[in-house]
Amino acid sequence: MVDLGNYNELEIAREVDFGVYLTSEDGDILLPRKYIPEGAKVGDKVRVFVYRDSEDRVIATNLTPYATVREFACLMCKDSTDFGAFLDWGLEKDLLIPLHNQKDKMRPGRKYCVYVYLDETSDRIVGTTKLGKYLHNDEAHREMTENQEVDLLVAGFSEIGIKVIINNRYMGMLYKNEVFRDLGMGDKLKGYIKTIRPDAKIDVTLRKPGTTGLSESNEAADKVMEVLEAAKGYLPLSDKSSPDEVYRMLGMSKKVFKKAIGGLYKEGKIEIDTDHIRLKSDE
Repeated sequence: MVDLGNYNELEIAREVDFGVYLTSEDGDILLPRKYIPEGAKVGDKVRVFVYRDSEDRVIATNLTPYATVREFACLMCKDSTDFGAFLDWGLEKDLLIPLHNQKDKMRPGRKYCVYVYLDETSDRIVGTTKLGKYLHNDEAHREMTENQEVDLLVAGFSEIGIKVIINNRYMGMLYKNEVFRDLGMGDKLKGYIKTIRPDAKIDVTLRKPGTTGLSESNEAADKVMEVLEAAKGYLPLSDKSSPDEVYRMLGMSKKVFKKAIGGLYKEGKIEIDTDHIRLKSDE
C-alpha cells in the first residue's frame, strides 16, 4: 500500500499531457508534469512524496516537505480560521492544524512546533501542537544513555532554557546558561544526553562529554569578542553587572562571562572598567 504522507518508490505506468501516472496497489497516482524528474520515462521507478492535494485527491510530487508523517517540525503559520490553521510545510497545499489540535489559538506569522500524523478517521494528513501523546520520555531510561549523541530540534523557549525534541521521540531541556550562540525555532543541531531524571525529564547539553571547562571559556570568549566587535568595541558590561544583564546581552551565565573576560584581559585583548569592557586599542 502507498505510505501516505511519506516517500514512496513507484513505477511510471503511463504518460498523459499533464503528467504521468504512477502505479500502486491503491490505484494509479498522478505525478504532475512539472514534478517529473528529468529523463524519467515509462517503466522507470521514481521516488516521490505522496499526499492529498487541495481537492483531496492522492497525488505525488518531487518537492521535499519540511516534515513527513510521524515527524516533529517547526512550521510557519500562514493563516488561521475558525476551524483550523494552515502552516507552510514546503508543498503547494498547506498543512492543516485543526482547531481541536491547537494547544493555543495559532496566529499567522508565528512558528509552531507540530507533530505531523495521518488522521485515521479522515485519512488526511494533519498536524497538532498538542505533543504529549507523541513523546516517549517514559521510555528514555531503556532507550538512551547519558553522554549519548543525539539529534535536537529547537521546539520552544522558557525562562530557564530551550525546549528541544530529541531524536524525533523525546522532549528535553537545554539550559540557557550553557548556550553560547543564538538559536531559533526549528534549528537542528547535535547534542548530548546530560541527565535522564527519575521523573522522565531529560537534560541535554551541546558540549561533548569529556571536554573541559576551558573549551567552554574559549567559546564564551569568542562570543564576547564577536559581540564587542559588532558593538564598535564597547559593551556596558563588567564583572559588577547583574546576571540578568549579562544573559540579556550575551546569552551566558555571569560565571562563564567573568572567566571569559578574565582570559581576554590577560591576553591583552580587552580593557575592563567598573561599568564596561572595551576592545584594547592597538596603539
